[in-house]
Amino acid sequence: MNDRYQNLQGELRINEPLAKHTSWRVGGYAQQFYRPANVKDLAMFLSQLPEAEPVLWLGLGSNLLIRDGGFAGTVISTAGTLQQLNIEDDGVVRAEVGVYCGKLAKRIAKSAQTGAAFLAGIPGTLGGALAMNAGAHQSEIWQFVADVTTVDRSGTLRTRKPEDFKVSYRHVELPTGEWFAAASLKFTAGDADEELDQIKTLLKRRNASQPTNQPCAGSVFRNPQGDYAGRLIEVTELKGLTIGGASVSNKHANFIVNNGTATAADIEALILLVQQKIELAQGIKLIPEVHVAGEHA
Repeated sequence: MNDRYQNLQGELRINEPLAKHTSWRVGGYAQQFYRPANVKDLAMFLSQLPEAEPVLWLGLGSNLLIRDGGFAGTVISTAGTLQQLNIEDDGVVRAEVGVYCGKLAKRIAKSAQTGAAFLAGIPGTLGGALAMNAGAHQSEIWQFVADVTTVDRSGTLRTRKPEDFKVSYRHVELPTGEWFAAASLKFTAGDADEELDQIKTLLKRRNASQPTNQPCAGSVFRNPQGDYAGRLIEVTELKGLTIGGASVSNKHANFIVNNGTATAADIEALILLVQQKIELAQGIKLIPEVHVAGEHA
């Protein structure tokens, strides 16, 4: 453990290649990379970070483009950690931010509660879902949030209610300097077998319609009001559009795939080119839902 930090239980790495940790399989190095052992350890680590240190949170690395120059700061990884998940006697689901959305959906279904099946198709963690108000099939995660636990740079943990946040389509505004650590979710009673069948149906549909066998990051653009980004891209005949090793998927137009040799710069340039072509052809400015971080190479 670095001499700067004391009494930590997690794993600290220096100059960690972030391409290993993102679903696009691109990105430079993290100056510092920390995987906390638990929420208490996370709070301890944050309390020892320099006040000006840039921090980037990383779950499964979907919905995220890290530039080729890497991240000049600290990346906190919740993949494979912060995975406590409990369902209370009253049905309230208590989960830490590292819990995978697919695992969460199945656990809730097995507890005979309904409403969480949509989470099975979201390729990320609860933390990422909370941060962007992830949704699918006319449902969004914040419809079901009872409260959340946040942590700040001093390591202080707080319980906050939904009204403490500005929540909109694919966007959540947190209090300055706080991040999500856990959440309590409330669903309604249902039939376990029906919910599990619905999850199977949704996953089958997802695998049939999305390029799940290629490195990608999920949907690239938000759906504009009353329309679908994928439809706009497809009717503008941009499927297959390629820059370097990055292409607009031929399977689903709102996905950009890494053909095996893409750089983050290829992907970012392709995102911009699709925006420009859609605005020119359709008069609509598509807004990316992918978060871009880091430095250009």
